[in-house]
Amino acid sequence: MQVNSRRRYFNKFATMMAAVTGAPILFAQQPPQSGGTPAASPAGNRPRSNHTHNGIYYFSGTGSNDGYSRDDHILVTDPFEKHVTRTMDALKRSVERAGCTMDSIIHLEVFLCLPHADNVPMPTGKARFDAHKAQYDALNKIYGTYFSPGKAPSRACMAVEWIPGDSLIEIVGSALVVSPTPAG
Repeated sequence: MQVNSRRRYFNKFATMMAAVTGAPILFAQQPPQSGGTPAASPAGNRPRSNHTHNGIYYFSGTGSNDGYSRDDHILVTDPFEKHVTRTMDALKRSVERAGCTMDSIIHLEVFLCLPHADNVPMPTGKARFDAHKAQYDALNKIYGTYFSPGKAPSRACMAVEWIPGDSLIEIVGSALVVSPTPAG
């Protein structure tokens, strides 16, 4: 079987499964976005697709420059701890605007990245592992201060090569809406 015929087969199969399982109904419940593109964040940094569905607030990548003006952006060469604090502050503002609390967060996925800059050499081998481990340890010291004791959500943490927006950390996740906003 050739590659193109396999693709057609799996495409037809996926289309049929979507029709059988009602996937179009699920997609129809999501509000259309104006102009066909995701809404920009308050600072106009990157497109967002945050939304609430069935009492759960789903938020896309929150980074260290989200919600800050262009004049107040930090760079990849700034201390990692500053990136974490600003990202957690931006996350807190985002979930609170949606009627959630930090303790109502269900799950987070945290992405860490080493700085890519001309004046910062990229470590290799064990030094690279040690650099990511140092970031992970710094993250944990700050991260725990944003939740009540015993209320930290489940979390996955991954090291990646690059994060958009001059950020060394990005967080994606979901939270239970505890006090719906008038617009929500």
